[in-house]
Amino acid sequence: MHNPRNFMQAPRVSIDVHHPVSRRAAILRILRESPVHKQAELVKVLKKQGFDATQSSVSRDLRELGVAKAGDRYIIPAQEDMAPANPFAAVARFVLEMRTAGPSLTVLRTMTGSAQSVTVAIDKAAWPEVVGTISGDDTIFIATEDVRDQRKLADRLRAVFNV
Repeated sequence: MHNPRNFMQAPRVSIDVHHPVSRRAAILRILRESPVHKQAELVKVLKKQGFDATQSSVSRDLRELGVAKAGDRYIIPAQEDMAPANPFAAVARFVLEMRTAGPSLTVLRTMTGSAQSVTVAIDKAAWPEVVGTISGDDTIFIATEDVRDQRKLADRLRAVFNV
């Protein structure tokens, strides 16, 4: 028979603090609740909550979750159903300047700390003229196959980022 004392108690739910899925869910919760500026801060909070976390595991988790650094803090990507009609809307304000460097390299300058977020948006767009991207802290290199593709890219970038 059932123990009457347990009748109104919620069932115990165990969280596997060693499993990456649990840690990733905790990371998303932490990032929603407060700004996090460095991975070391995130590692510290996770450890306080009992999770196994290292800088490398957190770095991997952030990459898998699509978390980006904008300015001085980490941001969670918008849910698909809440995403703006323009996927670049969240990062468009970070782009400051566009220049070409030869017949197949375009350089974007962004606000400090924003280049990676902008690059993720460009990569997700999967524009056919883009061969590849490389980003630093405030600079993005975008490679195209030739000058014709570079012109197409420049037109897109002007339309999206108003540069």
